[in-house]
Amino acid sequence: MRKLKNEELDRKSVADFKESAKSPIVILLDNVRSMNNIGSIFRTADAFLVAKIYLCGITAAPPHRDIQKTALGATETVAWEYIESVQTALSILKAENYEIVTVEQTTEAVQLQTFVPSKGKKYALVFGNEVDGVGDIAVEMCNFSLEIPQLGHKHSLNIAVSVGIVLWDVYSKLNTLEYQ
Repeated sequence: MRKLKNEELDRKSVADFKESAKSPIVILLDNVRSMNNIGSIFRTADAFLVAKIYLCGITAAPPHRDIQKTALGATETVAWEYIESVQTALSILKAENYEIVTVEQTTEAVQLQTFVPSKGKKYALVFGNEVDGVGDIAVEMCNFSLEIPQLGHKHSLNIAVSVGIVLWDVYSKLNTLEYQ
């Protein structure tokens, strides 16, 4: 075994990425305050061919040095849009027939491991502020919520970690459906 060299990784160029078929997933960030988290989320979105990221409320938008530091160029590949009002952004996504899913601990949350996405559906995954989570308006507008099961004391994960876990899970389940 040996570590692969960068030229062996079959990386897409920016143009190839933009032309690639995207996963039926968009991400909406509701008042995310850390630009390092935002950059990390862009990088994870790039890895899973996310169709678009919506930045809402106080969520900072590229270009910004602190976002770029962790995005490592992903702000050039992943489509994004800043819409100040989360309500407006969610209304647009509903009109485009997205299933709106908040990733939040709610009274009716579906545990991530039991969630089975439907083939042919589009999903908008809503992630919230590092301290307060997804805002009440967004939670009320969602079709359902997903919760990442946690066993420890905190029951709280960094948002960038949460995005990675949920994207991997949903993306892998959707791709499994494609091959059945």
